[in-house]
Order: sequence, then structure tokens, then C-alpha cells
Amino acid sequence: MGLDDKISNAAEEAKGKVKETAGKATDDERLEAEGKADQASANVKQAGENVKDAFK
Repeated sequence: MGLDDKISNAAEEAKGKVKETAGKATDDERLEAEGKADQASANVKQAGENVKDAFK
């Protein structure tokens, strides 16, 4: 996995955590769910990149 991919995935995960926290703080279920989805997406991308790295 390239450094750019790692940074991008970490940023997406952090953005998701911020959205989730903001959603909880404001009692906005949609924003909270969107944050969780962003985190899940970042985790899937990281897992895919880790698989690619394992086969290099």
C-alpha cells in the first residue's frame, strides 16, 4: 500500500469518527450513521490494501 493510500484511508477514518461524534452530540442519527459508514469504508479499503501488500 502506498503512503498516499495510507494517508487517504486514515483521513477518511478520522473524518468518519468526527461525523459520528458530532452526530451523537447533536442527536443526529443520520450524521452518526454516515460517520460509521465512512469508517467502515476506510477499514475495507485498508484491508484490501493489506491483502495486496501480502502478495507482493
